[in-house]
Amino acid sequence: MRSTLTERGQTVVPAAVRKHFSLTPSDRLEWIIEGDSLRVTPVHADPIEAFRGRGKGGAADRLLAERHADGEGE
Repeated sequence: MRSTLTERGQTVVPAAVRKHFSLTPSDRLEWIIEGDSLRVTPVHADPIEAFRGRGKGGAADRLLAERHADGEGE
């Protein structure tokens, strides 16, 4: 897919891309330069929801265990 850059540096995200990534008007795009390439990553309005399911899992359990251990040292 392609889009054109205007004189003001604006472009349109193709509808198929918006649909695939469930992008809404409140979402942002992060532009990342990697050598001679450009990568665009969607950043949803709710960053917690955007990263849900992408970690190792068990983060809440690890956090609670760490807090419990900290509390025992007091």
